[in-house]
Amino acid sequence: MILLEKRNGRAVATLSRPPVNAVNEEWLDRLSEIVEEVGADPSLHVLLIRSDQPAFCGGADLKLMRERFPTPHGRRDMVAFVGRIQDVYARLEALPAVTVAEIAGAALGGGLELALACDFRVIAHEAKVGLPEVKLGLLPGAGGTQRLTRICGVAAAKRLILGGEMIGGIEAARIGLAHWTMPAAGIAIFTEKLTIELAGLPGPALAEAKRCIEAAIHVSPDGFERELSGTLALLADPETQRRVSAFLDSKARSRQPA
Repeated sequence: MILLEKRNGRAVATLSRPPVNAVNEEWLDRLSEIVEEVGADPSLHVLLIRSDQPAFCGGADLKLMRERFPTPHGRRDMVAFVGRIQDVYARLEALPAVTVAEIAGAALGGGLELALACDFRVIAHEAKVGLPEVKLGLLPGAGGTQRLTRICGVAAAKRLILGGEMIGGIEAARIGLAHWTMPAAGIAIFTEKLTIELAGLPGPALAEAKRCIEAAIHVSPDGFERELSGTLALLADPETQRRVSAFLDSKARSRQPA
């Protein structure tokens, strides 16, 4: 589901849940374990998150959505699950190790929110990244509204969140979402070199520098709570229910044999 390899000051977490690394309870449990393990090991200066699937991470698991979406109790469970994602991503963001997301394929919804919690994002030209939740009558509630706004500014955040726009690596770099972009064929070599260089730097200096940068941002938790309360309200909205049901039905039909 998520493989972890540690070598020479680096941890490499490989997302490996076919076909699109969809986020479910088990996937999140495993990511939480990895964050805990990396955080407890001072010899690890870098965590690289990559995928062995065509997509980096396609966001929420459709089966989980289909099971929980129809009832008020299920929708409350969905919001609680989004809260768990917020927590794990926040702990990832707070790691003393430098974190790098290698995005060679699609990173959508919760998948892009995972990358936003990392210190660096390397995005292939061919990749598609975005937060399309508004098209279903929802919002990116796993930190997307907060981190994208802080990273790229209000104008870009409104473009991607309110417009539900998906962009490639070149445009992602132009708006400050990607730190580096290149053809997918060269991305693994680049991130290997980058993380080896980072792993050779003093771990305490990296950790303290991260804390100082975070202090400069003046992070408030209120926006994250607003994401959860907004998500709960939207899940009960009739138009959201119509759009999500139509989306889930279309995905189910596309998987049926001819």
